[in-house]
Amino acid sequence: MCGVVAMLTGGATGHEIYEALTILQHRGQDAAGIVTSDGQRVYSRTGRGLVRDVFSTESLHDLKGSAGIGHVRYPTAGANTEAECQPFYVNSPFGIALAHNGNLINAIELGEQVFKGDRRQINTSSDSEIMLNVLAYELSTKVRKTGGELRPKHIFHAVEKVFRRCKGAFSVTVLIVGFGILAFRDKNGIRPLIYGTREVNGSKDFAFASESVVLNVMQYDIERDVSPGEAIFVDMDGNIHSRQCALDASPSPCIFEYVYLSRPDSMIDRISVYKTRLRMGEWLGKRFLEEFPNHDIDVVMPVPDTSRAAALQLAHTIGVKYREGFIKNRYFDRTFIMPQQAQRKYSVRHKLNAINLEFENKNVLLVDDSIVRGTTAKQIVRRAREAGAKSVYLASAAPPVRYPNVYGIDIPSPEELVATNRNSAEVCEWIGADFVLYQRLEDLIESVRTTNSDVGKFETSVFSGEYVTGDVLPEYLSKISEERKDSNREMEGASLLEFTAKHAVG
Repeated sequence: MCGVVAMLTGGATGHEIYEALTILQHRGQDAAGIVTSDGQRVYSRTGRGLVRDVFSTESLHDLKGSAGIGHVRYPTAGANTEAECQPFYVNSPFGIALAHNGNLINAIELGEQVFKGDRRQINTSSDSEIMLNVLAYELSTKVRKTGGELRPKHIFHAVEKVFRRCKGAFSVTVLIVGFGILAFRDKNGIRPLIYGTREVNGSKDFAFASESVVLNVMQYDIERDVSPGEAIFVDMDGNIHSRQCALDASPSPCIFEYVYLSRPDSMIDRISVYKTRLRMGEWLGKRFLEEFPNHDIDVVMPVPDTSRAAALQLAHTIGVKYREGFIKNRYFDRTFIMPQQAQRKYSVRHKLNAINLEFENKNVLLVDDSIVRGTTAKQIVRRAREAGAKSVYLASAAPPVRYPNVYGIDIPSPEELVATNRNSAEVCEWIGADFVLYQRLEDLIESVRTTNSDVGKFETSVFSGEYVTGDVLPEYLSKISEERKDSNREMEGASLLEFTAKHAVG
């Protein structure tokens, strides 16, 4: 999960892309980058850290040009280094920069093809750089045949080749220097991508972004989502060109976008994230009453922030008062998307503080959006007991997470997941709660599907173990699991020291 942006405006885009990336900061806190162009030269700045830390007023002033792309990174593949920061750039043909949200499941084989067959050098272990070189090679091959001329049909031809060669999940924004901006989305539409326009002083601006909230805040009119398998190109004169580049498209957006990843004020594939979370709470409340018709719950509380809507609706459904029992330090990063377990443990202990008066001598039902590794849940249950709760119950708005994700979410090793090889009672014992209640998968799907019946199915692999691309083999899952465990062993201690230093007060 990352955040991508592309803009073509009547003025300097650097500051605008910066603003867009701050709005998408929840999608990635590890690194950020912007590449712009004035049609002749390319201007770039990337770095590790939050958007506000990577860019200064001076650096934004140096990002000249009316076209550009941006990226916030949440690492799922490759090394965690400066060299991995996006957007990536190659200077041939024309100069191309690319930002990618998702994950390629054939990156190793593809990288070998790019190096040996396409004769292009790959400098990092990032699948995004591989994809950029695939696009550059296909575009260069087509341009050579046309004597150096570049037209939209040539761009779409190159994207069609990208679809044939790249397997997995990808929502991509591209800057082609001197020609315009390009956006495309894999044939399943696993990761989100939307575009909009606005009128400014008689000219039209264009923007692509991972979430609609960017367009809302920056006063763009939403046009529509980029369709699965579609590519849209906006040239420097503001002409829009589009083509369906994958004829076998099958819309299957990632359901975890609605559970946790996206902001509640976003629309993903014309589905309101906020409304889906309300419905998750309603369905979960109905299940709770089925399981515990004679319950003794005194109060329902969310685990802030993502679960608020679900907790509020659950409380309403079961007829129990809703209270805020935990106060979150908003200056701490999102725990789930931190790259190492040591960082998550450190952060959970420091990001939430209990209001003891709300817990004292009460039977409390805590509602979380999901239970993934169980680290956060375990510590929060303990904090609730320390605050004076008589009993602490936990309800998850999502089903048990038991399988790795290969499409851009950092859930690659089943051994890290608390629900793997455990039933609800065993999870409850491990976490230390009095009971744990999970959402049913069919109820979660119904919660999301209600707004937009055009979406026939969703990517639910972390819950079901079924992968929509149909080409995820057990050998691949085993390989990434081993890589994940090796990476954890190497980086755990160093990452905690780095994280502690970063957040030290003094």
